[in-house]
Amino acid sequence: MPPALFLHGLDSSMRGTKAQWFRHHFPEVRMRDYEGDLDQRLAQLEDQVAGLDRLILVGSSFGGLMAACFAIRHPERCRRLILLAPALNFNGYQPPPIPLTVPTILVMGEHDTVCPPDLVLPQARATFNNLEVRIEDDDHMLHRTFPVLDWQALLT
Repeated sequence: MPPALFLHGLDSSMRGTKAQWFRHHFPEVRMRDYEGDLDQRLAQLEDQVAGLDRLILVGSSFGGLMAACFAIRHPERCRRLILLAPALNFNGYQPPPIPLTVPTILVMGEHDTVCPPDLVLPQARATFNNLEVRIEDDDHMLHRTFPVLDWQALLT
């Protein structure tokens, strides 16, 4: 299994719902608590993945923004991104000049008011040219959708 990492949201941690779910169902998924602003969190991620390639990054909300920014910097090190309601509408995010070829799955809730699909989708489509989009009957937390995704397939 390629190295898989879970990147939690801005106000979350390794004690959050999704992190606990991964710890219970897929304990091999690596995670840590990220702190600070986007640049500080990206520096923590860089340290965490030093020497690793073929990464599968699962990013939730602000963690999705982190995953996208990491992939822009290091597309050759990314096997796949799974972006869960990514915060591509925050922090003045700018897509790269040339869309990335990293396979990316975007899962969003149609009722998301934090990272609304109408704001995030254009950013995602400008960032990734190998993008699968899933809009679900859910909200920002994706509590209904998250546990029923085919994680076995997504993490291999």
